[in-house]
Amino acid sequence: MSYSPGQLNATLHAGIALQKGLIGDLSGIDKFGYLPTATTSFKTVWDGDNIYTYLTGAGTLTVTSAAGATDNDCEITVQGLDANWESQTVTVTLAGSGTATTTETFIRVFRAYVSNGQATTGAVTIASGATTVALIQVEYQQTLMAVYTVPEGYTGYVVSGNLSVEKNQPVVAKLMIRQYQGVLRAGGVITSFGVPFQREWLIPPVLPARTDIEIRAKAGATTSIAAGFEIILEKN
Repeated sequence: MSYSPGQLNATLHAGIALQKGLIGDLSGIDKFGYLPTATTSFKTVWDGDNIYTYLTGAGTLTVTSAAGATDNDCEITVQGLDANWESQTVTVTLAGSGTATTTETFIRVFRAYVSNGQATTGAVTIASGATTVALIQVEYQQTLMAVYTVPEGYTGYVVSGNLSVEKNQPVVAKLMIRQYQGVLRAGGVITSFGVPFQREWLIPPVLPARTDIEIRAKAGATTSIAAGFEIILEKN
């Protein structure tokens, strides 16, 4: 918080005000991802090792721990969009076999995390049918995916983006945006040679409801890349 000299009144930081719901119909989203094995081909910056696959229809989710029964009673919370593209958060408890299935259906998943006091000991896969939509690695206890979809009834504005590289390697990264029923196309491209990148948009990209957004990256040799973006959501 910042204070005026000699005065008792204070101005609340804009990000805190957003989180507290004090700025009209605006709210904020912070997405951060990690790609442990960036190579010379583009991959989505997420816990997987490939280009992220989006669901084409809503379905229930199966949550599975690689540790099986060892992770019995671990709670996993999944955030995404339901069949109507509206925000949905669901928590499931892994059963004796280390699995659980949601009764609710999802068309998008963009975050999942361990939500009780029992950490998982095995990697957790969240899938709809044969499509893996999220992964939770043991080291982090939540997804690290620079992937998001704007909920129904909202418009998004990308206000910042960032990227960093583990090794001193040439990197190309692109912000990919797909409006509903469109194609994923570049909304921004940057190059770097191992130098961290940060951008604040003076003219932010506008993301209508149901727009998918992700970061993809490649490097001159195998390395790891962390990247993310921040979006302000406006309720329509």
